[in-house]
Amino acid sequence: MKKKLYNRICVIAAALACMMLICACGGTAADETGGPKELKIGVSTKDADPRNVAAKKFADEISEKTGGKLTAKVYAEGELGGDADLIDAMAIKTGKVDIIITDASNFATYEPTMGISAMPFLFSDFDTAWEFMDSDIEAEVEENLISHNMRVLAHYDNGFRCVTNSIKPITSPDDMNGLLIRTPENPVIMETMTALGANPQPLSFSELYDALSKGTYDAQENPIPVIYNNKLYEVQKYLSVTNHIYSGMCFTIAEDTWQSLDEEQQKIVKEAAKASADYDRQENRRQTEDLISSLREEGMEINEPDLEPFAQATASVLDQNASTYGDLIQKLSQWRESH
Repeated sequence: MKKKLYNRICVIAAALACMMLICACGGTAADETGGPKELKIGVSTKDADPRNVAAKKFADEISEKTGGKLTAKVYAEGELGGDADLIDAMAIKTGKVDIIITDASNFATYEPTMGISAMPFLFSDFDTAWEFMDSDIEAEVEENLISHNMRVLAHYDNGFRCVTNSIKPITSPDDMNGLLIRTPENPVIMETMTALGANPQPLSFSELYDALSKGTYDAQENPIPVIYNNKLYEVQKYLSVTNHIYSGMCFTIAEDTWQSLDEEQQKIVKEAAKASADYDRQENRRQTEDLISSLREEGMEINEPDLEPFAQATASVLDQNASTYGDLIQKLSQWRESH
């Protein structure tokens, strides 16, 4: 725990130094001279990932609709930092990144209630998950991010998270006991893995492939499109379709960047974000359905376990967060009953 705190302090200190350098040089994400502005979009996955493809569509649209006065560039594969680093950089206004696209519950390190959409086995299909992400409940939670310099404009999709490992098929929670599994620095996902008996250890996604290839970790958990597009099948033998958590993603712009845009630019950016999110959602659903056979062709052994024992084993996660979520739990329960 001390090491984790030390590492976060180092990240923030480095980010502050970067911010001071940017200010000294007079450069910002939004050009204050009245010239063209380029927004920096940070993501952690490879170019083939649907979020990157969708983000480039966003960039094309804002460039076209502003006549090139507002552009965007996608920095993939963690070039600007891992998900946790990017969130930190945005929170302390370094100017390092203007837009990030990452799992909603990754923001829980700043706003704990952002984990509400990632409760285990909350959704069973894409349409229901998308409806919740666009609901007033999610909007209420996301409003709390603005004080941390983060404004959510749209909801991308990352699919349902599944477990891969290099040891054996996962057919029941008992098979998870003692499994050293990489997770993002995400409290809800880590609590879910602990409830299943695994030993979760956070690691930046950009470092994951190398860590798995060296055997530093036994396992990892991610949606099927992420597993395929980042070639994790090369370093993991078994895929178990556990669908334990839905991974809704937030297309998030830095509040200071947002305020630097004029009203017309804000309108264009928001509409382009939503349009790119619609593309991303449909592409993720298609890839989730199509890529199972592709992963099998690449040599992975795939099984689909009975999910009820997994759901029962992780039911305690919501109870553990009761004090964090407060009346959101009742609102969530009412929402589920009506859907």
